[in-house]
Amino acid sequence: MAKLQKSIDKRNALVKATIELVNNNGFHATPMSKIAKMANVSPATIYIYFENKQDLVNKTYVEVKAEYTKYAFATYNETMPVEAGFRLIWNRIADFKLKECENAMFLAQCDNTPMIDELSRQEGIKHLQPLLDLWERGRQEGIIKPLSDYLLYAYAINPLSFLMITQKRGVFTLDKAHLEEAYQSAWSSIKVCQ
Repeated sequence: MAKLQKSIDKRNALVKATIELVNNNGFHATPMSKIAKMANVSPATIYIYFENKQDLVNKTYVEVKAEYTKYAFATYNETMPVEAGFRLIWNRIADFKLKECENAMFLAQCDNTPMIDELSRQEGIKHLQPLLDLWERGRQEGIIKPLSDYLLYAYAINPLSFLMITQKRGVFTLDKAHLEEAYQSAWSSIKVCQ
């Protein structure tokens, strides 16, 4: 049992090191040797858990995306009215991005790189299914604009990454009033105007 835990700990250390190094240096300036050194394992150990750097990055992306969406949907109930459901999910996403900044920054990096393969991106999208289902219900009920999920995500969710990065740089502080304003902007960008 101790051997299994040691193996899990090594793998987790590799994932954590990958996230930290990618956030600080970018994908291309994060060689396997640096990941191994930061994780305090030999470079050969990486290949016990991952085929190569691409596999390590893709699997890390899918794992972090799963944590992100698990958090986002933890208190969501699919029977909620569309606006109430969206507000809850949006606030949980904002909370994750502000509290789990390192993981959220890694996801933001992954959104803007060709390093993540399409199969991993599709796996990541599957984790967003409750939000996509909510939007589909909202479109059917005439509450959400008849736009693609990509456009809805771009207007309603992606701005949170910008705000998180701006706060991390110390340029802007998101207080409760700013978060409410950001939510209202997100909601008004996707709701059908009456």
